[in-house]
Amino acid sequence: MSDDGSDSDGGAATAAHPVPVALENRLMSHGYYVRSFEWLDGEGTTPADGVGIALEYEAVSEAPAVTRDEVGAVLRTLLSIGEERSWTPGRLEVTSVGTDGTVRGRWHVEREWFDRLGTDLSQVEFSGLVLETVRDRPTGRDTH
Repeated sequence: MSDDGSDSDGGAATAAHPVPVALENRLMSHGYYVRSFEWLDGEGTTPADGVGIALEYEAVSEAPAVTRDEVGAVLRTLLSIGEERSWTPGRLEVTSVGTDGTVRGRWHVEREWFDRLGTDLSQVEFSGLVLETVRDRPTGRDTH
């Protein structure tokens, strides 16, 4: 399936979309709508490996806080886009808001974790590290 939801082989058409556009298009199918995307230390459609991202999305969910499934959907989507472009993201800083604009939670991924994923860090270990960063609303309270 392509970024616009149509069936295709992906390939050049999918890779032609800038990372923010591809991410936005794919997250919509999971009920997450990108409100802002910012390269933390780079520019362009696909900057060099290791460039950080600040992402804020709106979650259409009855859950009052960030869920494991939500984190997984965002990460799988970003990693899939990175794989298509032979690119690895840097630090990822994420804020999830509800449809009313209320912060549901914040979480992040360190650049080192992306770099180590698949080498000396398993997907289970990677997921555990990321889920430990999830904070419920602005209070900083853990959600798990």
